Amino acid sequence: MKANAEVTIKTEKKTVTAVLSGEIDHHSAPPIRQAIDEAVIVFEPEELVLDFGLVSFMDSSGIGLVMGRYRLLEDMKCKLSVINLSSHAFKVMKLAGLDKIANLTKGGDSYEGKK
Repeated sequence: MKANAEVTIKTEKKTVTAVLSGEIDHHSAPPIRQAIDEAVIVFEPEELVLDFGLVSFMDSSGIGLVMGRYRLLEDMKCKLSVINLSSHAFKVMKLAGLDKIANLTKGGDSYEGKK
């Protein structure tokens, strides 16, 4: 049985940070999306940070999670950063082209995509 994913929302100044943990799949992604979207709509940040540091597993739902949040942020002129990616998740997201819509950062290294 897969562990449930969770999200903790932190707000500081004009930044909303969503700290993700557990396993992100098609069952766990919808409530995470909803929590992040609600925070973005309420706080209207200049930057959304998705912190994948505590994610133990991610399928394509993780990519969809990032892409969907980018679509929400597009009209708000809000920057998107995805941080603390495992080497594998970083590679998968880069191959999916997410480096063109977000700043991707993995384990101390960073790959600067679109700002």
